[in-house]
Formats: sequence, C-alpha cells, structure tokens
Amino acid sequence: MIRTPFAAAPIIVCVALATAGLPVAAQSEQEVFGARYDRALAAGYKALMLCGAIASAERSGAGERSEASVLAYELQGIQKPLDAIAETLPYAITRWPGGTRPIRHVAVEWAPDMPPRIAFQRARGGCSLGPIGMTEDAIEEPAPSAPREKIVHWHTPRPGKVTAVLEAAMSGAYGKGTRTTAVSVNWGKDGWDWRFADGFSPFTPQRTWSVAKSIAATLVGVTEHRGANAIVTRTHGAITAPPLPILGWDRGEGDPRRAIAMDHLLRMASGRYSDTPGNRTDALYFGGASVEESALHWPLVHEPGSVFRYANNDTLTAVKAIAYSFDEHPPEEFFAKAGMSDTVAETDFHGDYVLSSQVWASTMDLIRFGQLYLNDGVLSSGERVLPEGWVTYVTTPSGPQPGTGTFGYGAGFWLLTKEAGVPADTFAAIGNRGQYVVIVPSREVVIVRRGEDPAGSGFDIAAFTRDVLAHLPK
Repeated sequence: MIRTPFAAAPIIVCVALATAGLPVAAQSEQEVFGARYDRALAAGYKALMLCGAIASAERSGAGERSEASVLAYELQGIQKPLDAIAETLPYAITRWPGGTRPIRHVAVEWAPDMPPRIAFQRARGGCSLGPIGMTEDAIEEPAPSAPREKIVHWHTPRPGKVTAVLEAAMSGAYGKGTRTTAVSVNWGKDGWDWRFADGFSPFTPQRTWSVAKSIAATLVGVTEHRGANAIVTRTHGAITAPPLPILGWDRGEGDPRRAIAMDHLLRMASGRYSDTPGNRTDALYFGGASVEESALHWPLVHEPGSVFRYANNDTLTAVKAIAYSFDEHPPEEFFAKAGMSDTVAETDFHGDYVLSSQVWASTMDLIRFGQLYLNDGVLSSGERVLPEGWVTYVTTPSGPQPGTGTFGYGAGFWLLTKEAGVPADTFAAIGNRGQYVVIVPSREVVIVRRGEDPAGSGFDIAAFTRDVLAHLPK
C-alpha cells in the first residue's frame, strides 16, 4: 500500500508541483533538471530515514519506532528545498514474510516515469540506498537476522546536581526552535543523570550524522593498535603514511595525491577540491551514488596539510584506506567490544561504509564511546583498543584550523579549547541536527545530547557544557 499525507491527491499532481513555482517559459533546462533531481534526492532522503530509523530500532530490541515518529522527527525540519518536497511524497514499507517480519525495503514515489527510490535493509543490519532508477527486484540481500532480545541494565540516575540544566535543554533553552530527544551527563565514578523525549530511551538508535567522523577516526586508531601499519604508522605522536592505495594514487610518481597521508585526511586537510563544503554530499547520502564515485576522485587544489576544509570526502577516503581490514575486522567487531550494541554502520549500494555520517547509535552507545576516550582507549574489561597516546593525538590541533567559529579541530574531533568556562582539554564529536558527545577528561565528565533540530536552528553546546560543569563538584 502506498501511504501519503494527501491521500486524495493522485501522484501525478505531486509531480506537477515540482516546477510550479516558475512559469514554463521562465524555466531553463538546468532549472527543470535541478527540480527533478531535488525530487529524487528528497525521495532518497525519505526512504533511507524511514528504513534506517525503523530497522535500527527493531534490530536493537529497543522497541518500535513508528512511521509517525520518524515522520515527526527525522523527516521534519530537513534542508531546503527537500523539506517541502519530502513531505508530499507517497511511500510504502515492505517487510519480509513470517516470523518477526523485518523491513525488506522502503519505496518512495517521486516521478511517474521512474521507479520509486529504494532503501533496503542489509542482512547484517543497517539500510543502503539504491541508485536512482533501481527497482525492488534488484535487491539481492537475504532477510536480516531476528532482533536480539534486549537485556536492559538500567543505571539508576542520581538526579539533583544537573537536573535543572537537563530539563532546560529538553525545553529548548539552549537554542530557539531546537528539539532535544535525549541528554545525558556522566561524572566521576558513578554520577549519572539523563532525560528523554517521549518515545525515546537510552537504547533508541538515532542517526549520528557527523559524530560518525569521530567513530571513523577511532576505527583508524583501532586498526593501528592491531599493528596493521601497512598504511598507518606512528612517528613522534603523529600519523604518517606511505601513499594511500586508493584509486591508483600509489601507482606512479606523477600523481600529487601521493603526498596525502592519513593525518591529512583525519584533520580535514587533504587539499582536495569538493563540490560542496561541510556535510553536504547529496549524491552519496540521498542520491544513491557510491563512495568510490562520489568521494575519492577529487583533484588537489592546495598542498596537503596546508588548508582546513571540513568535507565528508576526507573521512570517506580515510575509511576506504583501512577497508582492507574490514573482511577480518568489520566495524561491528569494535562496536561489540566497546559495548555499543545498538550501533550499526551503514554502507552504500556497493557495500562501502558511509562512515562520515551514516551510522545509527543509541544514547547509551555514545556514552560508552565517550567513556572509552575518557579512559584513554581502554575498555572497562581492561583491554586496550586504541594506541597509547591516541587521545593526545586526536586532541592536538597540529593541522590547519577552521577559519570561522570558535571551535578548533584535532584529528576527527572538535576542540572547545577557546570557550570561556570550559576546561582547555574539552573535545567533542559533533553531528548535524544537534548530535554531541562532549568529553572533559580533567573533570571526568561525558555529556551526550541528541536532537532533531530543524535546519537553521542550533543547540548551544558550549553554553550547555558550561552550565553542566558549573553544577558538578570540582
């Protein structure tokens, strides 16, 4: 069954609205193509978010994420012009027969002369977005395994110290129009308090967006700690490397990209061009293009290591450089060791990890991620999974720095070293729509904030961090 919020309107009317804003005579060929492409992107966005949110919640055993919940959170307040388009597009969810009936795929209609956009669940968990034009009969994935029975170990919060700050965050006090779904503060050995929006819990997975970049940097560290230094070697606390064996960069002396080292990639300093800065990689994220074709081919425009440019392509390239290790040590191996049982890293249509953004993780998992860094890369079991000195490495601003804003950048993590009232060792994983994992080693504090903030709004994480710390014992 096709679902649409405007059931009385036939699909052809929705398509006709795509270019209704301009008289036909005023529309250039590029405007017509652009409007059509925006519809395809909006449909891809909707298909992937519905598939990822519902499938990840079912996989984790955290409880059902309803379609209404996803439409109200993940699919509200998204970037323009996709927001208005996505709201009108009809969709259908297809499940596997029998048993627990996990999601097989989500299809979203967008044009009468093209197949719907398809996002499908992988057998190992997570959803992938098919390329524009893919049909559902092209899905070759078998049914995913049955959801795990959730064994819930609730840590008893100790309310009082930061209660007022958490409740202020939930009420929107740290940014006009922001929508907080979860806040958690851990301090010392056993201090812990949290709050959640209706329908969310410590175990509800949400998309991490660019918090995934910090997870990707961590996987680089995990790879290095295993001694897999054919690509990554450590020299005097920094990462250097031979030419990265990607797309033939290492095949000849003539390719200047041979000078790009892993350190440059983790510090957003490869010097490569990209068509969009920041976290906009629409062709990959919503268009169904692959990591290889959308992120790895860009040429140099600056000497590697000389200019900071925050772009998904550097993180995607760093992950591709260690992809040789994933057959034996996939990301889920690390997640399991770290206790991040609700976390799943999704892939593109060809199976390459989109670890710049496309990771789903619960608040509890991000707490454990922050604790790993608070413990200098040592798990609660006592096993070291990150190299000694790794935390110092990722928090050292040895590369070029952002030209705007007050946050600095290390290697895969943001630095809050310039913020008044915040300890100088504070660093954070930060993602779109208000995802934050703030780590304050000198105060033994981990702060996690999850949100679905509308485009154009912003949660003031520095002010929130200051207020949290002011309420905790020094």
